[in-house]
Amino acid sequence: MPDQPQQQPNQLNIEISEEVAEGSYANLAIITHSHAEFVIDFVNVMPGTPKSKVKSRIILTPQHAKRFMKALNENVERYEAANGTIKDIEEVQLPMNFGGPTAQA
Repeated sequence: MPDQPQQQPNQLNIEISEEVAEGSYANLAIITHSHAEFVIDFVNVMPGTPKSKVKSRIILTPQHAKRFMKALNENVERYEAANGTIKDIEEVQLPMNFGGPTAQA
């Protein structure tokens, strides 16, 4: 019998299509919530254009939103440990007027 890699218990096999693997660029995240869910809209706002479209929408339960926030914080900490502090957007002067909606990123 040929040797086959054993799948670890509790290991999840996740597949990704080529289209999804290419990703989608976003420079704005609009976050809203209700009592039952968090909605994160990712938008690519181009300078000089008065209108933009949501590129991706992720809907999470409050519990998964909190886990997502924790995982993102941990990854930012690891990134900064390896690459230095990321400047906060409020510290960076943006020369362009994006003209998009007011949001938290």
